[in-house]
Amino acid sequence: MLMFARTSLLALLSFSSITGFGQSATAPSYPKGYFRNPLSVPITLAGNFGECRPGHFHSGIDLRTNGVENLPVFAAADGYISRIKTEKGGFGHAIYITHPNGYTTLYAHLNKFYAPLQKHLRKAQYEKEKWDLDISFTPDKFPVKKGQQIAFSGNTGASAAPHLHFEIRDSKTEHPLNPQLFGFEVKDTKPPVISEIAFYRGNIFDRDVVSFTVAKKGETYKPLRSGNNAFPVSGDTVEVPAGKIGLGFTCDDFMEGSDNTITFRSAELEVDKTPTSSIFMDDIGYDVSRYLHGYADYYARQKFNKWIQLMFRQPGNRLPGVYASPLPEYGKFNIAPGEVKELILTLTDNSDNRSQVRLFIKGHESETVNRNERGCKPFYYERTNDHSSPNIRFSVDDRQLYDDICISVSTEPGDLSDRFQVHYPFVPLHHYTDLQIKSNRPLSEDLRSKVVLMYNDGKKDDAKAAQPIDNMWYKASVRNFGNYWLDIDTTPPVIRPLHKNGANLSHAAKISFIIKDATTSVRAFRGTIDGKWGYFEPHGSDFFYEFDEYCKKGRHELEMTAEDENGNKAVVKTTFIR
Repeated sequence: MLMFARTSLLALLSFSSITGFGQSATAPSYPKGYFRNPLSVPITLAGNFGECRPGHFHSGIDLRTNGVENLPVFAAADGYISRIKTEKGGFGHAIYITHPNGYTTLYAHLNKFYAPLQKHLRKAQYEKEKWDLDISFTPDKFPVKKGQQIAFSGNTGASAAPHLHFEIRDSKTEHPLNPQLFGFEVKDTKPPVISEIAFYRGNIFDRDVVSFTVAKKGETYKPLRSGNNAFPVSGDTVEVPAGKIGLGFTCDDFMEGSDNTITFRSAELEVDKTPTSSIFMDDIGYDVSRYLHGYADYYARQKFNKWIQLMFRQPGNRLPGVYASPLPEYGKFNIAPGEVKELILTLTDNSDNRSQVRLFIKGHESETVNRNERGCKPFYYERTNDHSSPNIRFSVDDRQLYDDICISVSTEPGDLSDRFQVHYPFVPLHHYTDLQIKSNRPLSEDLRSKVVLMYNDGKKDDAKAAQPIDNMWYKASVRNFGNYWLDIDTTPPVIRPLHKNGANLSHAAKISFIIKDATTSVRAFRGTIDGKWGYFEPHGSDFFYEFDEYCKKGRHELEMTAEDENGNKAVVKTTFIR
């Protein structure tokens, strides 16, 4: 149950900004000066390692490119290009360089590779008639020297603005490491800003989810800034519910030359001068990055768009390395009714700038919630839990929950199927599970392949193709709680050319389409020019072909085919003059 300290309660808070302080824990011994800045402009960050992002921790540093694309990108050290990848989302166009000292660097959201590598990629794409490729190389194929240009920066993949995403990974484990520990010159004298403190008692998912609001149940304790160095409030004590307590906080870090927020490197909590918990953002593997949902308060993120980061470890959070201890509920402490404790929270960033909040808390008697009175079914994080009813069934295994929950499933009548509220969308699932729903009526064979599982998280509808099982049952993989039901999708994607039929494009650099599907997603697309496969690159809903030597001067016939997850197909044919 989340308990926020009310702003009307008395509190004493002091804040200090101290630059040049050494961190309490020794940073890993990484080679300093081995890697160079991969750009020719000074490093300013749009994002850094360990930031909370939807569904994952940020795995590298985002280097600003002055708001433009096509800056030259250079190899950070000697090595060889071991892998390249092109994908619609994710890293877009990416290069991986393996170095002889045991590290691999990644350069992502690129526009184009340097000429020999770009030629190799394009040749492979035409041979395979496939745009998205993942190609590995032997050390002798594309060796590079430190400072050699390897690409041009861009905005491809899941990128919202031009920048270069840069990672340093351990080549053996493939774990991304904190690049700022490798000695890059980054001008940063600004300490982290701690903006909110929250207190938690017990299981943070066991909330009164029907009536809970910030205004009714409590308000986040929010320090008020005054001048440059203090967050004063009246009084001397914050009251919290007695029992086992955990602390969370929101914060932002900043640096010179950038308006973007970044994050801290380490956080430490002391209770009555005793170290209670520590967090370090140094090494986070992709295989555990989704444990972010156990590290940050998922409810606060979903409901209030806040990243409240927890100084305690939830029992089912198997994230290694970030917390100083792997023990479940590490970082929680007990406070008795009437007892007063002193808390000191210290945050240090990658440039050793430090911020500190000091406050006192006092325990008070509080009501406990009996979950058995709420008409829900306990699901336990350490075991497999099943739900089965006449028209819906699913299973949650022993690695999907971050703590015990008391699950609710309710039903409303629907058309093709009933509509099911499967618990609440602000309680996370760690990975996918099959959700099975029974339809209200049998369907013809051709319509069985058109069934979709609809989902609503309280904000918008989404959908994915559902697979027929038997006896009117359908299933799809999901990893969110929320509202689910079955529907039919027989509508193909919409293909909209951005040129008129027969247009003269002799002075244009490319030809483009917009392709969207109203219900699911575009599963497959293919563009041909005069019957031959064409290099059409996707970026969001845009698909474009930059004219190359495969498209000669003259009149051409273009055909674009798009298919959604249920096999609904659209075909558009046009002509153009090159």
